Amino acid sequence: MPQIAGGCLCGKVRYSASGDPAFVGVCHCTDCQRFTGSAFAAVVGVPKGALTVQGELATYSKAGDTGKATYRRFCPQCGSSVMDEGDALPDIVMVGVGTLDDASWVKPGMQIYCDSAQPWVHLGGNIQSFPKMPG
Repeated sequence: MPQIAGGCLCGKVRYSASGDPAFVGVCHCTDCQRFTGSAFAAVVGVPKGALTVQGELATYSKAGDTGKATYRRFCPQCGSSVMDEGDALPDIVMVGVGTLDDASWVKPGMQIYCDSAQPWVHLGGNIQSFPKMPG
């Protein structure tokens, strides 16, 4: 079982989760690109009930392409993007791989919104790819 624990840049927000992740993936949608300030978001999906958060998170919400809300959670002190939640996956919290204390075990199994991927991004390995959000 991987260690799922991490936090923001300044350390005011910390989280941990018990159990195995529901999935590990990469999202290339333009909203994730803007939220992370990078070419994509790499996330670990964990069951909401398995996650414990210490510290306060600020939230920005916006409807995604499904029409359902996505909740971007970030540290109000340092601005680090920490996790996402969405009404499309109500029982899952997606923690950012870059916020993990140890991400050495992370191996994405899928990538979504590949139609929005930056043209220079090519992930290697055996990874499932979807042009948009899979059904």
